[in-house]
Amino acid sequence: MSQETEKPIIGITCGDINGIGIEIIIKSLADNRILDICTPIVYANTKSINFYRKILDENFQFSIIKEDGKINFKQPNIVNCWDEDINITPGKLNEDIGKYAFFSLQAAVKDLKGNKIAGLVTAPIHKKTIQSDEFTYSGHTPYLRDNFQKDDVAMLMIAENMRVAVLTEHIPVSEIAQHVTKEAIVRKLEIINESLKKDFDINKPKIAVLGLNPHAGDEGLIGNEEITIIKPAIQAAKQKNILAFGPYSADGFFAHAQYEKFDAVLAMYHDQGLIPFKSLANSEGVNYTAGLPIVRTSPDHGTAFDIAGKGIAHHESFMEAIFKCVDIWRTRKEYDEARKNPLQRNSAKVIANMEDEKVTEEE
Repeated sequence: MSQETEKPIIGITCGDINGIGIEIIIKSLADNRILDICTPIVYANTKSINFYRKILDENFQFSIIKEDGKINFKQPNIVNCWDEDINITPGKLNEDIGKYAFFSLQAAVKDLKGNKIAGLVTAPIHKKTIQSDEFTYSGHTPYLRDNFQKDDVAMLMIAENMRVAVLTEHIPVSEIAQHVTKEAIVRKLEIINESLKKDFDINKPKIAVLGLNPHAGDEGLIGNEEITIIKPAIQAAKQKNILAFGPYSADGFFAHAQYEKFDAVLAMYHDQGLIPFKSLANSEGVNYTAGLPIVRTSPDHGTAFDIAGKGIAHHESFMEAIFKCVDIWRTRKEYDEARKNPLQRNSAKVIANMEDEKVTEEE
């Protein structure tokens, strides 16, 4: 597969076949704007595509990539990741079906590693049905982390008006506190800080850190993690030239729109960050995996079995995930090229020094 210079090839996984994944893929790729910015390759199966195309009554045209690997740059492309016929039952939880979501993901990751695609957009999987001897993860994020041999990555929810990352992801609430450590917070802040620079073109990112306890512990009256763990972590991050601030009480922070003053927010656990994000994000939210050597995005929702196969699933978040994948790919490419160019690199240092003089710490 060859890749056009300014129009990246973007891989798209199908997710759980019984969920809304293929529906929102078809709806998104039927929009001509997608072909204006990228060449999409869907990792699925033509029969599953045709099944949902018939439900949607959508005139969705695509090309099939065969053994020669030839891509049609004027249409969406399909890679057949399995050959057997499967019984698609939209909205039904089926552990036998989950393996096909893994086949799709596995094939896409192989092409990512082989530089055959520039970025990846993943449709929702069902975290139980996909489980197997080869997939023992709580979601896409840790699977991709291990496949690309990274010690850690960050789940970063992005929208036009805010970016929210979480320290702990898909773990039971009863286990959250034991994962809140100084080392984990500093490591996450390093990943977020680097991503904001190279993926979002923010020269001196400012990151807010939320407390773990209600009212950020009320000076130790409602838990002391803020005093013994989170504040020391913020100080350690500052020693690494990361502009981290807090810890902030989560309820007041979001209620008073303090997130607008920062380039990103680090929440301590999943619901602390994602509930306000999904409630306050002005546009359709996107999940981005920061810290990987490749660009991966996904919509901010799940398989939606309750509406699967009815043709009513909204595809705006998935569309935005494709747009963001291309945007981040372009920004990262420009960042890497600037680092290779001594003149641009020197200019960036001058700008950074000017910004350093303007930055004042906030409480």
